[in-house]
Amino acid sequence: MAYHRTVIFASFLAFVVIVLGAYTRLTNAGLGCPDWPGCYGQLTVPQSEEQVVDKTYLEQRALEPEKGWMEMIHRYFAGTLGLFILAIAIWSWVRRRRDPAQPVWLPTFLLALVIFQAALGMWTVTLLLKPVIVMGHLLGGFATFGLLALLALRTAHKMSPVGSERPWRLAGAIGIVILTAQIALGGWTSSNYAALACLDFPTCQDSWTPDMDFDEAFVMWRGLGIDYEYGVLEHPARTAIHVTHRIGAVVAFAYLAWLVVAVARSGAAMTGAALLVGGLLLVQVALGIGNVLLHLPLGVATAHNGVAALLLVSMIYLNYRLWRQQH
Repeated sequence: MAYHRTVIFASFLAFVVIVLGAYTRLTNAGLGCPDWPGCYGQLTVPQSEEQVVDKTYLEQRALEPEKGWMEMIHRYFAGTLGLFILAIAIWSWVRRRRDPAQPVWLPTFLLALVIFQAALGMWTVTLLLKPVIVMGHLLGGFATFGLLALLALRTAHKMSPVGSERPWRLAGAIGIVILTAQIALGGWTSSNYAALACLDFPTCQDSWTPDMDFDEAFVMWRGLGIDYEYGVLEHPARTAIHVTHRIGAVVAFAYLAWLVVAVARSGAAMTGAALLVGGLLLVQVALGIGNVLLHLPLGVATAHNGVAALLLVSMIYLNYRLWRQQH
């Protein structure tokens, strides 16, 4: 049906926005435009300082057209996604009149979420890449993608009943919580420029106990007016963040790997969903190790963000199957 296909397309678009956001952040283009929603007061990126109409923007940040275009392309796609979600929300309420099973509160919540996401995008720029805002913007993007995928599942054709997987429902929900916490840690690592704090694996700085400053590592708010581009933390604090992210990765991998094996063994109906999670989990771990050993190459780091989003959606799919009632 047209509605379902539109939700599928919006889900794909949300994934593209996540990847573009990661690429923008990793190329240090998050402040490629010093204002929002335009760029140097314009809807397109000026190619030279002479083309900047309001010269006061140049006092805030020197013009770098390549970074500006990277930022604006991300905004164009995010704005298009917002329009699709607005259309889906309105369409959902219209369809509800003739189909009582049509979800309406989920699309409505998605609309509210994407509006808040726009505000976070603005604050990312105006608050100069404040880490807690950047992390929140990342989580909001993942949540948008995940909820669109859930809406697509709810409007798809009915699947065969699960039946015997009731004992694993709580375990699956805990898995999503653990994975979300690990994604948040990844966002905190990236927004504090701590990904290269350790350049060896499995040790860090050739030690199992490197010098770490946990007191400074997880200070969420440091006031206003601080430019966080390239980070403000000393190396021991960045090391503490990086090591915490590694520990989180071990916990998430161990739990999700156990869950995949347990659910796959519980019944043939769940094997495909469990193996999907397992496959993406292995790819994600490999990409994480590759980021360290290869010193954060752009392609690998961007893929690490994208696969994290896919892993989250695969967990949503697994939980949807686990919690789905029989018909």
